[in-house]
Amino acid sequence: MSNVGKSLIAAGLCRIFMQDCYRVSPFKSQNMALNSFVTKDGKEMSRAQVLQAAAAKVEPDVRMNPVLIKPTGDMNSQVIVNGKAIGNYPASEYFKMKKSLIPEIRSAYDSLAAENDIIVIEGAGSPAEINLREDDIVNMGLAELVDAPVILVGDIDPGGVFAQLYGTMELLRPEERKRVVGVMINKFRGDIELLKPGLGQIEKLTGVPVLGVIPYTKFNLDGEDSLSYELNDPGFSYDADRALDVAVIRYPHISNYTDVNPLALHPAVSVRYAESVRELSGQPDLIILPGTKNTLGDLRWLKDNGLYQAVLDLHKRGSAILGICGGYQMLGESISDPYFIEDGGDENGLGLLPVKTVFEKEKLLCGDVAKCTEFFGSVNIRGYQTHSGVTDTTGLMPFCRLADGRDEGVIYGDVFGTYMHGLFDTGELTSVMADHLLKRKGLKPMGLKVTDFEDEREKQLDLLAWTMRDNIDLDGIYRALR
Repeated sequence: MSNVGKSLIAAGLCRIFMQDCYRVSPFKSQNMALNSFVTKDGKEMSRAQVLQAAAAKVEPDVRMNPVLIKPTGDMNSQVIVNGKAIGNYPASEYFKMKKSLIPEIRSAYDSLAAENDIIVIEGAGSPAEINLREDDIVNMGLAELVDAPVILVGDIDPGGVFAQLYGTMELLRPEERKRVVGVMINKFRGDIELLKPGLGQIEKLTGVPVLGVIPYTKFNLDGEDSLSYELNDPGFSYDADRALDVAVIRYPHISNYTDVNPLALHPAVSVRYAESVRELSGQPDLIILPGTKNTLGDLRWLKDNGLYQAVLDLHKRGSAILGICGGYQMLGESISDPYFIEDGGDENGLGLLPVKTVFEKEKLLCGDVAKCTEFFGSVNIRGYQTHSGVTDTTGLMPFCRLADGRDEGVIYGDVFGTYMHGLFDTGELTSVMADHLLKRKGLKPMGLKVTDFEDEREKQLDLLAWTMRDNIDLDGIYRALR
């Protein structure tokens, strides 16, 4: 099912195979997620495959995720093929066109396979969605297409893992069951000796070996989507003893929330999520409005549930505000969608920035390095942009200056807006932002150098690989590959 940990296990295998001197690439034919990344050649792909590429120590390549689905609502999604958006579709229309995407998927896979020794393929959700099997292009249908062995992963944390594994195997077609070379159990807590009788039974019931029992471990690595633990634990890094309280608004279509993860590496910063006025209680030092796949819809949601007014009230009482991408657009005076990129129409923003945003037909995709303006001491950032809105900032102090000399974003008093995703990854902006907030609070700045998030990610990926090596039958996996 979703959230069993397939993305991290695939990343761990990528790092293990790389350590063992194989050329390895991740692959996920179709990913549904709102956390996306822009490659150096200006194409959009899922951040999950970007993490797996980092594990393999290769450059992210859109071929690793040829189809990306970004939900804009419960029934509609933007469809991205080979890194470029081809339109918004209701679910029924997308399901009709799925099979037409097989040549694109096959071409991406074949070209990667020609360059690598091993491809680590991640499935999506459950491989036993029997109502969707005929048009499957990401689970057993893909495994059949490229003749791949399959490892079935179950999540023991919520209970019922043996039923998950046995039930899934029973619902697979006979020819599909033959592809399954083993099962893994993920997120195990407790005494492995108490689990062993069940392991023997599940091997007899399924006819395949248990290839590993991986302990429950929290790795400081990007989550794939809205099921990630940070978003389901409002205080995932909250610590009342830390000097600075950073509250992140969690709206229904939140995207690229991973932008804020590096902030939690600073010892003075505590990060929490809020999706109600009650959860936004207290007086946050910084309120962050992150990215969203439906800016207009989420802005209306803010107004309906009271968070719109709560943010304004907290700002009046002293909270600084940072908007990233869609959150930046919400901070302006108005947003217009004349081409129905989202829902169409116009909406008044929070009015905390003297700017207006208009959605254009063409989506801007670019990777950028930049230098923040003197307000932050000219620190370096790197990141990327992915947005349809154009925001006029003429005459205002920019948030940063791109490598080509263009101004980007806005600083307006204690309100900041930027289109740059990944702005905290270098650690430099984290340090100066924390010091700025400490000074506003009358506290002494720490002047602390925060770890570059890529360095932290490398350490965590090595830890993931060694944790998996200690708890999986790697020889059995290599036998399946041969």
